[in-house]
Amino acid sequence: MVTASAPGKVYLFGEHAVVYGEPAVPCAIGLRASVTAEKRDEGLRIEAEDLSLSGFTVEYDDDETNRPDIDVPNSLVDAAMGYVDEAVAQVREAADSPDAGFDITIESKIPLGAGLGSSAAVAAAAIEAGTRELGVELSKAEIAERAYQVENTVQDGQASRADTFCSTMGGAVRIEGDDCQRIDSPDLPFVIGYDGGAGDTGALVAGVRELRDEYDFAADTVEAIGDIVRRGEQALAAENIDEIGDLMNFNHGLLSALGVSSRTLDSMVWAARDAGGLGAKLTGAGGGGCIVALDETPETLTALEYTPGCEEAFRAELDTDGVRVESG
Repeated sequence: MVTASAPGKVYLFGEHAVVYGEPAVPCAIGLRASVTAEKRDEGLRIEAEDLSLSGFTVEYDDDETNRPDIDVPNSLVDAAMGYVDEAVAQVREAADSPDAGFDITIESKIPLGAGLGSSAAVAAAAIEAGTRELGVELSKAEIAERAYQVENTVQDGQASRADTFCSTMGGAVRIEGDDCQRIDSPDLPFVIGYDGGAGDTGALVAGVRELRDEYDFAADTVEAIGDIVRRGEQALAAENIDEIGDLMNFNHGLLSALGVSSRTLDSMVWAARDAGGLGAKLTGAGGGGCIVALDETPETLTALEYTPGCEEAFRAELDTDGVRVESG
């Protein structure tokens, strides 16, 4: 039995634009998903707990007719099951053991579909735990690549490498196409607000693609997000947190223009700014889920706790570890 964990992430800049080859800078945060893999004679049994902040349990065998009965949207359940199934397929391939059976237990505080990289964290941790349970030790680079293949399969070829590389490597990373690297970052005072909802990543990505294909100014907006990322890299290198905050605000405005924000996300962003936060933006695909703000004081956290539509607010620290073995 092997247990591995991997962190979630927030985007400082660049979500959606990264799909079109523009750079993005996600940062791993100390909110982790843990996966325990134990060999069994055959088949696959999965128990998942706390995949949202309120918590729920999914338990099923690898039989498409056996559907979990839980109170979350079916698209999220299908996605959660799909990521685990594809991760197990990667484990079996990496270990050259196509018939390997597993009992898998997932414990996570990363909400599904909220923009904090839950699927990437689960995929990376599952691949690490499963391969080690079969006696195979992969490099972090190979884990990142295989976790990306998981997401790309489930998301019908529309995934970027950002989430999986960040969860695998930890810290702040820069993604531009297939070029992935860790970068230096100061300790950033992250405050996260969560509206209790989740966006449909596939539909949101498709919506941006339609806008970009139809309107030149939408394509220009995507390119402008890339420009923000490049300026943001300079601000990170200079540890200019004030400018990082300003650029986060610009980035949120452009994402809103692309139609991927929501009333609750905008409300939380403005609550954070009004409370004195240095910057605030949605993180991830949008449509619901989380915002990330920068504030060393308690003011933004307090403001979010009293903002209608915000179900959870919490601080998070930069997590530099990435995927790691916890036991086994």
